[in-house]
Amino acid sequence: MHVLVTGGAGFIGSHTVVALLERGHQVTIVDDFENSSPRVIDRIEQVTGIRPGFVEIDLLDEPGFRAAFGSIAPDAVTHFAGLKAVGESVADPLRYYAHNLGTTFSLLNAMKAHDTKALVFSSSATVYGHEQQPPYVEDAAALTATSPYGMSKVMLERILTDVADAEPGWHIALLRYFNPVGAHESGLIGEAPLGAPDNLAPYIVQVALGRRPHVRVFGDDYPTKDGTGERDYIHVVDLAAGHVAALEKLADVTGARAWNLGTGRGTSVTQLLAAFEAATGRAIPAVVAPRRSGDVPRSWADTTRAEAELGWSPTRGVAEMARDAWRWQQQNPNGYAADDCVS
Repeated sequence: MHVLVTGGAGFIGSHTVVALLERGHQVTIVDDFENSSPRVIDRIEQVTGIRPGFVEIDLLDEPGFRAAFGSIAPDAVTHFAGLKAVGESVADPLRYYAHNLGTTFSLLNAMKAHDTKALVFSSSATVYGHEQQPPYVEDAAALTATSPYGMSKVMLERILTDVADAEPGWHIALLRYFNPVGAHESGLIGEAPLGAPDNLAPYIVQVALGRRPHVRVFGDDYPTKDGTGERDYIHVVDLAAGHVAALEKLADVTGARAWNLGTGRGTSVTQLLAAFEAATGRAIPAVVAPRRSGDVPRSWADTTRAEAELGWSPTRGVAEMARDAWRWQQQNPNGYAADDCVS
């Protein structure tokens, strides 16, 4: 199958491209490198021995993207392109809504124009908001969210569902994944945030490297096992495998269907810090800060549907996530800023 991967040079996208190539699929990446690096393409080739196709273009350039889509002629699309920082979305909601909805509208119009109706959409556990208590079940309650980022995903899930209901022939997977951590075991690709990390794990490893003085723990008075927030952390390689499983299931999907991709277990901030201290062999100082707007106390997945329908389940735990994230950071202290990977 020829798969177009939007945002394929990003953290989750690049790992999914590797998984697709290793399964024998042909891949073309579309990315504008706003939050990624062209060096990712070289690293993917180093990992797999295969160089994916690549087109540098902004999806918001709708005429240009539509023409590129026609030249690529994919059988299916995996859509990662978009902005994803919760805190940033609270500070600048208009930018998030305009970008995340606009890029997806551009993609859908191109897909319709070229009669390509197989899509794996990158959604998020943030669509559950405060309406459920964990474990989150796909159809247990109406979707909501506590941040503009999350609401952009809620809106897009509804839009994609409406499109699939209105027009026959669409096959859409809505993948609600939880908190990706880790890196490819080769240490060649991993998470490389530009500027201060918005996510906890890359922030932890930067503290372990001595680049930042301490980790900020946003709240220690939650109703959880140790007072810190609990999240469902999933290894990015397991998450990538879930995307491939969903893609290969699409032919059996009529309309749009949602699946959770998580481990089904909650890990607290304190527990995650302990895992990274074990992986790095270093003390990681932490300072408690006020609760952060948009955060929920506890979040983890019910993974029953993905296990039963996709034949997918994660195989790596928090210890492996911390180990692989640390290996990536040690081998690439500057991320993709320079080709400094230590083999």
